[in-house]
Amino acid sequence: MNQPIIGIAGNQLIHATDVFNGNLVTYTPQGFINGVSEAGGLPFVLPVSDPNNAKEYIGKVDKLLLAGGQDVSPRLYNEQPHPKLEETNYHRDLFEAALIKEAIEQKKPIFTVCRGTQLLNIVMGGSLYQDLSLYENWQVKHGQQPTAPQFSTHSVTVDATSKLSMLVQDGSYVNSYHHQAIKELAPNLVATAWATDGIIEAVEAKDGSAILGVQWHPELTHTVEQKDQALFDYFVNEM
Repeated sequence: MNQPIIGIAGNQLIHATDVFNGNLVTYTPQGFINGVSEAGGLPFVLPVSDPNNAKEYIGKVDKLLLAGGQDVSPRLYNEQPHPKLEETNYHRDLFEAALIKEAIEQKKPIFTVCRGTQLLNIVMGGSLYQDLSLYENWQVKHGQQPTAPQFSTHSVTVDATSKLSMLVQDGSYVNSYHHQAIKELAPNLVATAWATDGIIEAVEAKDGSAILGVQWHPELTHTVEQKDQALFDYFVNEM
């Protein structure tokens, strides 16, 4: 049995001058490698590259996974940077946007996490709150958590009719680390989970295509939370 090849879009460690002698570093969190491997997939890290190479990259993998990281540049949804916007990497934005478009074109399944879900929403026509302070009903701590990442911190309401509901029970606790969030949902996406303050925590494709995105970080909890490894299992083996 062939292992599904999972293309994991990599990040860049740009401020590592003290450790790597000024060299840029391409990486992905180990939890994505482990989660995909545990599910039986073969992880391949795709380095930030020329967007024109996206067609070739997607053509060589079976599925695409987008991870977390920097803020998404508001240039992608025609806004100027808010004073609370944090670091962005526009080259990464453009490359991953091209990967998403190409994966949709080639009908390759897409699983997105945190920033990846936000970028997916933008590419498909949505927008973001550049900072949660711009969301008038913000009541849940979504940003940097003082609690260790293996401990989930807030609950989510899950749509009982969604694909996600087969994997994550309504009322489950998750760990999220984000200060940006989906504002206007893309026309071809549907929200399938929410925090108690109304922030969107998961999305799926409205037309039933193989697209699933979560706002929390299953790569940090998949070894202690069965539901989070189940997300990797579903992505690798069933999407």
